[in-house]
Amino acid sequence: MSDECCDPAPAVTVPGRPQIALAGNPNVGKTTLFNALTGSSAKVSNYPGITVERRTGELKLPTCTADLHDLPGTYSLNARSAEEQITLDALTGLHGDKAPDAVIVCVDATQLARSGYLLLQCRELGARSVVALTMVDEAGSAAPDPKALSRLIGREVVAVTARTGRGLEELRAAVDRALRAERRSDWVWTPSPALRASLDAVKEALPAEWRSQQRLGVDLPGSDDAIALWALTCIDSGEEADELVGVPATLRAAVEARHAGKDVDDESVLGRWHWLDREVDKLIHKTPDRSLTQKIDRVLLHRAAGFAAFLGVMALLFMALFTGAQPLIDLVDHFFKWIGAELRGVLGAGIFTDFIVDGVIAGVGAVMVFLPQILMLFLFLGFLEDCGYLARVAYLMDRIMRSMNLHGRAFVPMLFGFACAVPAITATRTMERRRDRILTMMVVPLMTCSARLPVYTLIIGALIRGSRVTQSLLMVGMYAFSVTTSLAAAWVMSKTVKPLKAKRLPFIIELPPYRWPRVPDVLRMMWGKSSMFLREAGTVILGCSIALWALLYFPRELPKGSPDYAALIEKAPSAEQKAELAAEEQAAHLEASYGGRLGHAIEPALSPLGFDWKIGVGLIGAFAAREVFISTLGIVYAVGGDADEQSQPLRTHLQRHYTPLTGLSLMIFFALAMQCMSTLAVVRRESRSWRWPAFLFGYMTVLAWVVSCLVYQGGRLLGFG
Repeated sequence: MSDECCDPAPAVTVPGRPQIALAGNPNVGKTTLFNALTGSSAKVSNYPGITVERRTGELKLPTCTADLHDLPGTYSLNARSAEEQITLDALTGLHGDKAPDAVIVCVDATQLARSGYLLLQCRELGARSVVALTMVDEAGSAAPDPKALSRLIGREVVAVTARTGRGLEELRAAVDRALRAERRSDWVWTPSPALRASLDAVKEALPAEWRSQQRLGVDLPGSDDAIALWALTCIDSGEEADELVGVPATLRAAVEARHAGKDVDDESVLGRWHWLDREVDKLIHKTPDRSLTQKIDRVLLHRAAGFAAFLGVMALLFMALFTGAQPLIDLVDHFFKWIGAELRGVLGAGIFTDFIVDGVIAGVGAVMVFLPQILMLFLFLGFLEDCGYLARVAYLMDRIMRSMNLHGRAFVPMLFGFACAVPAITATRTMERRRDRILTMMVVPLMTCSARLPVYTLIIGALIRGSRVTQSLLMVGMYAFSVTTSLAAAWVMSKTVKPLKAKRLPFIIELPPYRWPRVPDVLRMMWGKSSMFLREAGTVILGCSIALWALLYFPRELPKGSPDYAALIEKAPSAEQKAELAAEEQAAHLEASYGGRLGHAIEPALSPLGFDWKIGVGLIGAFAAREVFISTLGIVYAVGGDADEQSQPLRTHLQRHYTPLTGLSLMIFFALAMQCMSTLAVVRRESRSWRWPAFLFGYMTVLAWVVSCLVYQGGRLLGFG
């Protein structure tokens, strides 16, 4: 390696605890390296205002302890999306945060030129950088010589194999030396006179806090040129850039004045790539063997065989998520019910007991019941992502999803939506662009989740007359209806909702070689994301559960003239009569509650759909979970809160009060309405905003009302009322 990049003589003293950034392309082993360097000290959180994970851990260096920050993977710093711009912001300090004292740039030994592009941009920014040459075990004899690469780029290069620990100590020593080196901005290409003039003009408009003197503590004209070049290429790319960076009006005006309708990307991109093609090729003497990956891809990427294989894999995962987690879900549910029953026996009857058992304990149970599915979902996605298959899924499905303006990776969350919308929405994290994630979140709740199934079973069994074949076909029709509606809704929103109307970017995705996933990394990712769900979405779900309990519980006073149920129960001659009177008392309290009053209040709005106040109260109760609609109706009709979809007394009451047309209208309403506070909570958590859950609730409620009204009123006009 060159003396220039290895000189240990201290030139700069970094004050305070050094901050080190870990940057690199996706699929270069960056996260595995981060885990190996930080061990169990890593903490997972989110970048402020956006759902992109940030991992931070302690990095032990020979002379000090530093904080290591794992940045989102990106192929370049010419990023357009908000998520990708985080890496630029973290490397430059554009938001006022301190720029890192040094950067470890992961470079894939099997894809040297592609990985080197990001390194060149880091050099232009003036970052103190060290290269971690990853995937050397996979490259084998085709791996470039680290010393030759170091001489070429003027930065230390260390070959590492994070899985075995090879090169980690050498990398720590190289980072320690880099912290004592002076910053410098190195460009391998020279801007044309026209671009030079544009850079100078835009550089003059940069805010003071964006200039290198304040960001880096040293005057680096080349670094300011790099920021100006980013502004020229990216500021005009849409709202996401404005939201993240907060571009000043003066800078925007300077950029727009210099564009003059010309694309300034080409010169900088071609300049870097010409240098890489010319210089890096000299270091490559052999092409890595990827024959096995190519053989597998001939099957998995085939239009017919690949799609069949994908359906097989998804069917297995879906079955595991839908049925494999059910015993654990039942165990969690029974556990919290057991705790509630034990506490009720210890504390005795009373409002405080009801609050603890039905409010707090039931609310915690409402959060924890999702944990088995969440854990299994992230376990599956982690394995699929690490082995390289999830990228193939996105490539394969993009041919279909693009017709509805959805990303190829949207298919997996939508498929998981058949099990539950909560884990399905968390699965949207596999999509890089915020617009794609939000659009997918807005349509996933339209998929027929497992919580709707008991409601459909009750309604079809009680109100839809006909053979079992007819009833089965109607159930299948509800699933087909949900898929059709979700795809149509995605297309409409992508054309009409401004934040979701962003121009569809060309679908570019890397297909990494197949690798066996590293189990510790997958498990660490699974638990990190699941615990984040419990902390953030769980608190909202718990609060909503307690609020909904209070709505259906208070006030406790029955209207004047109501029977004295306590006296009647005491005088009842048999246990069966006592139970019937207790159920009637429970129904009377529910009707007198704020929720019952709200049910009466919204009855005029529900009557065009064929619903009465009793169904209205059931819809309110269903916000806890859609299947709670059944137990709430059981209370309303004095059948008991333990009624389920097979309860014959409840079916008898429904048959007496409603028609088949009302049943069909109710199923349509349940298919389209947002009747799940847990889904709203997780959308709030993933979007980092109340705007999107409010929009989701609003558009789905209006859509459900309109379609149900058309079904019911149209059916009456046709004589089916």
